[in-house]
Amino acid sequence: LCDQIEEAVRLFPGCDGIFLDIISQAPGCSKWRMEWMEEQGLDAQNPEHRQAAADAALERYYQMTTQACKRENPDMPVLHNSGHLQRGRRDLLQYFSHLELESLPTGGWGYDHFPMSAKYAANVGLDFLGMTGKFHTTWGEFGGYKHPNALRYECAAMLAFNAKCSIGDQLHPCGQLDRSTYRNVGLAYREVETKEPWCQGAKSVSDIAVLSSEAENGTHRQNVADEGAVRILLEGHFLFDVVDRQEDFGRYKLLILPDDVRIDEDLLARLETHLALGGKLLLTGDSGLWKDRADFALDLGATHEGKSGFSPDFIRPIHGLRPGFVDEPLVMYLPSRRIRATQGTSLGEVFDPYFNRTFRHFCSHQHTPPEPDPSGFDCGVQHGNLVYLAHPVFSLYRTYGAVAYREYVFRTLTRLLGEQATVQCNLPSTARLTLNHQPHEHRYVLHLLFANTISRGGAMNLSGGTVAASGLSIEVIEDLLPLRDTEVFLSGLPSISRITMEPQGSELPFSIHEGKLGLCVEEFKCHQMIVLHQE
Repeated sequence: LCDQIEEAVRLFPGCDGIFLDIISQAPGCSKWRMEWMEEQGLDAQNPEHRQAAADAALERYYQMTTQACKRENPDMPVLHNSGHLQRGRRDLLQYFSHLELESLPTGGWGYDHFPMSAKYAANVGLDFLGMTGKFHTTWGEFGGYKHPNALRYECAAMLAFNAKCSIGDQLHPCGQLDRSTYRNVGLAYREVETKEPWCQGAKSVSDIAVLSSEAENGTHRQNVADEGAVRILLEGHFLFDVVDRQEDFGRYKLLILPDDVRIDEDLLARLETHLALGGKLLLTGDSGLWKDRADFALDLGATHEGKSGFSPDFIRPIHGLRPGFVDEPLVMYLPSRRIRATQGTSLGEVFDPYFNRTFRHFCSHQHTPPEPDPSGFDCGVQHGNLVYLAHPVFSLYRTYGAVAYREYVFRTLTRLLGEQATVQCNLPSTARLTLNHQPHEHRYVLHLLFANTISRGGAMNLSGGTVAASGLSIEVIEDLLPLRDTEVFLSGLPSISRITMEPQGSELPFSIHEGKLGLCVEEFKCHQMIVLHQE
């Protein structure tokens, strides 16, 4: 492979960069892994040792191929593409000149994956772009066409999340470009061209940081805790970043450790500093437990009595955290930690079921109802600037999608942030909002995004002339419906002299009341930039 790369660089000395798709089972790779494990005294039957060999083989690939790419030209741009930017592996970014966030929403990534990756990529110090595709499904779909409105929305999302734009295609063997493809791409890129001045050099404004479960636990591509947290924050229109422990926590008003982020001494010291400086902290599920012990590293203001033996159980949060349409115990499908508030404030009650449903104990179609009286355990506790929720609420929302779960977390976040939240708005949960700062232009740019996604069809197994559904759905964007009377309130910004709608250039009236700037957008479709010019 390295010989082929070096030959290509020699043949095409003027090329703009080298794009390499990572092949984990390249010729000779397995043999090298076995030899390396023998040299290191590792056991190939031990899963952890095999993973260590895989990591070593991957870095060997990075080192050798990057060296081959740069042999003739040390400034040659190089990208190693693997379909997902792995959070927490900043050590490997030394082999990248930039990042391309491969994320085809209809190809299995969905419409939440790109924002999650972009919110992490923005802080690692490399230039980055979004990479979607023109295909209705995924790569190599000759004759497949995504609706042009989907491409318009996907490019607008790249701009809103501070990424450059890329739409992938695959050339027909005849060497001719597909006119339908590039007509559709052109529609999206023409809009991008008009919006670029308000996107160059922009940096996101964020109140919240999610300390990535993937970065802490080494998982790859699909992490339900991270995905659930990002989905809730997107739908609640909170301003946030996704970070690893190398990031400066002091930049953020609130830090979230979603569901399974356990703590070592190094992380504990950083969290205690964050709290001592007035930062807020939200822990959920197993987050906050010691990595190597069965108790919590931080003082929750509550006793801990281990993991619940019941699954599911039920919660009734206190008024103010309780979903607005639920007053009775709400089912929680994953086990909780057993806590009892002491110095902290209880955030609600846990109700146990009569019993776990088993072959010996049976009730109804799904599970046993709750006992009438609470169990004596709390579903959450607040102790100063720290809030702990006993269930893995982010994984629950990602898995089950219950609006009641989202409302519970929304209200918890609002309780923690209070008046410190930079943005409040009346957008529906399907719309998205980001706020960016262009310091050299002395302005802030508010991005409003909205497209109605719908699941249509699904991935099918086509073999032997028969069709069978695989259970996967494809999110489609076709109609771009208008949103009307969008109200936004902003706090904590420098003095603003005027507001314009861009790229239209029209003035937008605004008001200031009790320190909050208020504005209303009568109507927009797909994407609207609102520029706040500093005095």
